[in-house]
Amino acid sequence: MTLNHILTTPALIARGAARYGTRIAIETAGSNLSYAQLDAARIEAARALMSCGIQPGERVAIWAPNIAEWIVAALAIHSAGAALVPINTRMKGLEAAAILEDSGARLLFCCGTFLGDSYPAMLAAHRPVTLERVVVFDGPAAEASGGCDETWDAFLLRAAGTSMDAFRAREAAVRPDTLMDIMFTSGTTGRPKGVMTTHGQNLRAIHDWAQIATLRESDRYLIVNPFFHAFGYKAGWLAAFAGGATVLPHLVFNPERVLERIVRDRVSVLPGPPTLYHALLDMPDLATRDLSSLRVAVTGAAAIAPSLIERMRAQLGFETVLTGYGLTESCGFAALCRSGDDAETVAHTSGRAMPGVEIRIADTSGDAVAIGETGEVLIRGYNVMQGYFGQQDATFETIDDEGWLHTGDLGTLDERGYLRITDRIKDMFIVGGFNCYPAEIERLFSAHPAVAQVALVGVPDERLGEVGHAYVVLRSGEHASPEELTDWARKNMANYKVPRHLTLVDQLPVSAAGKVLKYRLREAVKSGVENHQTTPAS
Repeated sequence: MTLNHILTTPALIARGAARYGTRIAIETAGSNLSYAQLDAARIEAARALMSCGIQPGERVAIWAPNIAEWIVAALAIHSAGAALVPINTRMKGLEAAAILEDSGARLLFCCGTFLGDSYPAMLAAHRPVTLERVVVFDGPAAEASGGCDETWDAFLLRAAGTSMDAFRAREAAVRPDTLMDIMFTSGTTGRPKGVMTTHGQNLRAIHDWAQIATLRESDRYLIVNPFFHAFGYKAGWLAAFAGGATVLPHLVFNPERVLERIVRDRVSVLPGPPTLYHALLDMPDLATRDLSSLRVAVTGAAAIAPSLIERMRAQLGFETVLTGYGLTESCGFAALCRSGDDAETVAHTSGRAMPGVEIRIADTSGDAVAIGETGEVLIRGYNVMQGYFGQQDATFETIDDEGWLHTGDLGTLDERGYLRITDRIKDMFIVGGFNCYPAEIERLFSAHPAVAQVALVGVPDERLGEVGHAYVVLRSGEHASPEELTDWARKNMANYKVPRHLTLVDQLPVSAAGKVLKYRLREAVKSGVENHQTTPAS
């Protein structure tokens, strides 16, 4: 079967069932799914979606941690011709509701309880009217409060309402140019933007990534990266299925638990951020563990020391260690190191462009700069998004007339074409590996009745690299302490978005045009001059 025949996820899974049959596709503590069983499961769930009235092109969301049902539901959404909308499990109800409303999702799959939070209960007070049905993966419906309409098992019973003939006709209509997903990424406008990508462009990138990463049919892929992120979803379980490997979902990162699974489950592929490998290398009994199964590591998203690459090879036993670069707007893929690259190259670059992808370092006019010079990173190729959902103006601002995606990142290219990211143009800062966008957090803060204005800047932090420092102007006549505002933020924002420092001010520094001068706020932090109330929010 040629590549052109497997440029949709339904075709990919059908091929897997035919080629691998009883080989395990997903292995969990509770039960396993073979490739044939996974194919049957996604068909059953897709028929249930059709019985719920989900039409081609409509949006269906998933808000849950790394469990097998997440994968089955996602494949069912794809198979029914709908677009998947993943939601970050760290989001609170207010944030998730905004994604659901902006996407127009009619149905949501979610977990019942995760890390002590009831997801249906968090959503209940903010549930948009466009959301018709909530299906909970775990636990009986009676235990899921605030808007859980039915359990996963009850949902699957709806499959009987759609014939196999009707399903096969719907599945056959899914083409490479069919919208596959809308992944929301925060932006400088203050509201998340939905990135639209198709089956064909994602599957092409996934196949190339799996080949460059040397994935094999015998691999056992422990996926710690969250499924709501391209790293856990596209370079995660989809890449594993493209190579015929076995997926081992992992709920929450804990170095002791991960080491146990590496040994017990004979894990061979373990991608993740650098902090994951640092944590494993810091385990006191590392030398006593049998890590001989480990083969492939793929990392990125933060600065890496060459010594870490060497330690990953020497102490963890990885044969292949790669770094890469991509954005949600590029299907999560753009550049990747190659097997055999030395530690300096892997540590100091993000690799070179993947096949069919162009990378340009440009000046402010969009013209290419000389080798080694710094400029904005531009990407062009099949992997560039279709656009932002419902935001045409933002799309035109991001993709120019020549098809170049303007990333907002600064970088250089060396004489080999290897990319090095040097800085960020926009105000984004990274908290423990998670991207934080000040405008989005400022917008969330504006929902507090006592807040008139807020400006957020990233400041250095010894443990997390960077954290947020919020400057807040209260409404006239309103009273709220920094502690009260921080507590409110914890209840309404993902924890990495919550500012670790909060300062009450009478007014924000602004230019003559009324624009907040954030550099003045950063200077105040650096100088240590604070004449206002402040509290650490950690």
